[in-house]
Amino acid sequence: MTPLRLILAAPVLFALAACQTTAQTAPEPVTALQPASQSGAVSAADPRATEAGAEILRQGGSSTDAAIAVMLALTVVEPQSSGIGGGGFFVRSDAAGGLVTLDGREYAPLAAGPNWFLDENGEPLGFREAVISGRSVGVPGNIALAAEAHARFGVLDWEDLFQPAIRLARDGWVLSERGAAFAARVPERAAHEAAGRALFFDSEGNALPAGTRLTNPELAQTLANIAAAGPDYFYRTIAAPLAGHVAANTPGEADMTAEDITSYTVSERDALCGPYREYTICSMGPPSSGATTVLAILGQLERFDIAGMGANSPVAWHLFAESQRLAYADRELYLADADFVQVPARGLVDPAYLAQRSLLLSPDARMASVAPGTPAGASMALADGDEPVENGTSHFSVADSSGNVVSWTSTIEGPFGSGLMFGGFYLNNELTDFSFRPEVNGLPVANRVEGRKRPRSSMSPTIVFDADGNVVLAIGAAGGPTIPVQVAKALMGYIDWGMSAQDAIAMPMLFSPGETIAVEQDNVVPGLIEALQAMGHTVTQRDLPLKANAVEWRDGRWIGAADPRSEGIATGLTIP
Repeated sequence: MTPLRLILAAPVLFALAACQTTAQTAPEPVTALQPASQSGAVSAADPRATEAGAEILRQGGSSTDAAIAVMLALTVVEPQSSGIGGGGFFVRSDAAGGLVTLDGREYAPLAAGPNWFLDENGEPLGFREAVISGRSVGVPGNIALAAEAHARFGVLDWEDLFQPAIRLARDGWVLSERGAAFAARVPERAAHEAAGRALFFDSEGNALPAGTRLTNPELAQTLANIAAAGPDYFYRTIAAPLAGHVAANTPGEADMTAEDITSYTVSERDALCGPYREYTICSMGPPSSGATTVLAILGQLERFDIAGMGANSPVAWHLFAESQRLAYADRELYLADADFVQVPARGLVDPAYLAQRSLLLSPDARMASVAPGTPAGASMALADGDEPVENGTSHFSVADSSGNVVSWTSTIEGPFGSGLMFGGFYLNNELTDFSFRPEVNGLPVANRVEGRKRPRSSMSPTIVFDADGNVVLAIGAAGGPTIPVQVAKALMGYIDWGMSAQDAIAMPMLFSPGETIAVEQDNVVPGLIEALQAMGHTVTQRDLPLKANAVEWRDGRWIGAADPRSEGIATGLTIP
């Protein structure tokens, strides 16, 4: 772990480099917020999951313990978005500023190669054909991630963390409106196999209505087995039948094997950190595009008086949209699994590079065109790929009474993942986050498929430190490619406009990764659309997949924030 004081002691040097999380020396003590009120907070996308985390905190568990309980509970009550059949990114800071980022992202089977998503004519498969099959399933990482995090930062026994989720699966939970809507919208995935049909549909094939009480005894037993036997139950005991189920649903001869599962490991990554105003923002590096994109969007805005413009300023929102265009141009070209590709991550967040990119922004006119930049360490011998849009994800943030904070984003990719189920849980379709085309015009795509490679992700679990090195905010979001923008928007509200995390999350949203700005339906700054159009933008209004969660240090205690667009809630609590 790297103590944050060491990073902040030389702000100019720090601004030019990423935080390193691999140092083995003990963290140097720093002045940090000590919650005298013995408060904690949990924020998650479903009330039952939030309560699972709060239950663990009340038992004296750490923020890591509580976050694991949240992830497990979401497997039960929000199976369309996340769970043990998927993977995630884990970012943690202790009260002394020691920062750790763990990569539990799924990876491709060893047999996967550049032609994984091409047909016999060398053309990309149709999206549905690629998704609803074993071809889209990556080796799940969430249980391994939970085990690694618990071994390092857990306080309660491993089995204790499973009890809330086991009770939910065994005794039942009420189907939420969002869960029912997803099942009705994508029955081809939710009901692809008999187990899914039995869980979410009646005997005539109709999706069950919200308010129906469901049970999942098979999942309850799977969770009980993992609780009793540890992660080896998942990665050894059931490795062969799990791989066999995926292989049986994979066209062709290249399949997932038991060895793909038994060899899975969590990677500790270098966190990427950067300054915005007087704050320091830290998030996941590659294979996540979260840190680079969030820091690019904000860093390119640094020279503008966003605070003075105010939250209702069309100019501020125009600049925010234009900065997204630059950040996403770089993201699409350069970001991939750094174990396989030389990713210029530090160059992409270098303040000097971002200041240069910022000069392309005009406060009164839209850029005529946008192209990737050339950060330090970049190779231009790459091509932009053709990844499908990401979808199903969940974020949760937890703070405990010792000042330890966890920001964890978990995913199975699309709603109900691949549609395949095993042991009562849905298996991810994470491999469709790879580019279907391995090369374009003779140039390789960084995010092409390769065996044991992790696909690029938009997940952006983030922790924010103030000028004194104190943790003040842990935040993240769900919603596919909108995730970095949701986080950047909330940080702009929190830092520039002095909003609470709750108000910053609830603030209107616009998404502008390309040539068109998508403005959130029914939540728009007055006069914004007309002002953007006058500056040359093409603007559409539509529903955006938005779902952010955060915990914040405010007024001497930890409090939570949850997106009002979602079913999520946050709870703050006093811990005995």
